[in-house]
Amino acid sequence: MSKLEDPIVAYTPDHRAVWRALNADWLAEGGFALEAKDHLTLDDPEGQILAKGGHIFFAERGGVSVGCCGLIAMADGAYEVTKMTVRPEARGGGLALRLLEACEAAARDAGAHRLYLETSSTLGPALGLYARFGFVNLPPQPTPYARADVWMEKRLISQAKI
Repeated sequence: MSKLEDPIVAYTPDHRAVWRALNADWLAEGGFALEAKDHLTLDDPEGQILAKGGHIFFAERGGVSVGCCGLIAMADGAYEVTKMTVRPEARGGGLALRLLEACEAAARDAGAHRLYLETSSTLGPALGLYARFGFVNLPPQPTPYARADVWMEKRLISQAKI
């Protein structure tokens, strides 16, 4: 399918239930428990992400949301990539990459200097995608997630206007 057939769209209140479902599903698929921080962002995406300057994007196929990714504004002017998933039946077609591209574009538009993420070493395909997208490993960072044992960032160099 072409990019026009599988759009990446911004969060609307109609996405609230699918935001929670997509994320609860990937956490269960990975053998992870819903943690306190998960409950905050999944139960109140408007207050915990959007109202604080973040973004949420959805990958749609045939009018159905099959993937999502959040972008949380950080105190240092960076953005944290969070809650990225694509349903198993929609994987392999580049939707995760396009979600990352949407996140990077929003972060650059906001003047961010880097993207940051926390993930698990058990999520091999995600780690490969992040590395191909330009993320590099960081030393361990403080985290609210028991499952997080990999920390990564991608530096964003602003494009000089000529």
